[in-house]
Amino acid sequence: MPIPRRKITIGAVDKADFPEFELYNLDCRVDTGATSSAIHCQNISIREVNGEELLSFELLDRKHPQYNKKRYQTRDFIRKTVRSSFGQEEIRYAIRTNIELFGKIYETQFTLADRVRMKFPVLLGRKLLRQGFIVDVRKKNLSFNQKQNI
Repeated sequence: MPIPRRKITIGAVDKADFPEFELYNLDCRVDTGATSSAIHCQNISIREVNGEELLSFELLDRKHPQYNKKRYQTRDFIRKTVRSSFGQEEIRYAIRTNIELFGKIYETQFTLADRVRMKFPVLLGRKLLRQGFIVDVRKKNLSFNQKQNI
């Protein structure tokens, strides 16, 4: 019988690293009601190059202190229907990328979303949380605090 993995407790909010994008300590909101994770981006466009679609986007926005003006491109993406907490459906692009929490890298899917009106540029949903997390909404910044104490 396999030994069950010990779950990591994450709070309602935290800070995470996105090493592929050289973005560190981004504020995140944990949302057990959201299936997918999302990251704030802008200037999303699709163009065809050599018969294949190329997704182009910028992460964050000018008002965010870590906005780096970099334009990212990928052919590895999907279109996905996402339902908001208000029940409204929207088609979004989704990419797979790495996020670092508690000193460990997790590969997961993030939808590219305009979160300019939101307090947190990153939303962590159930697909990521199922990779070994338990949520304690009374706590916050557990991963970030652990990183600071290393």
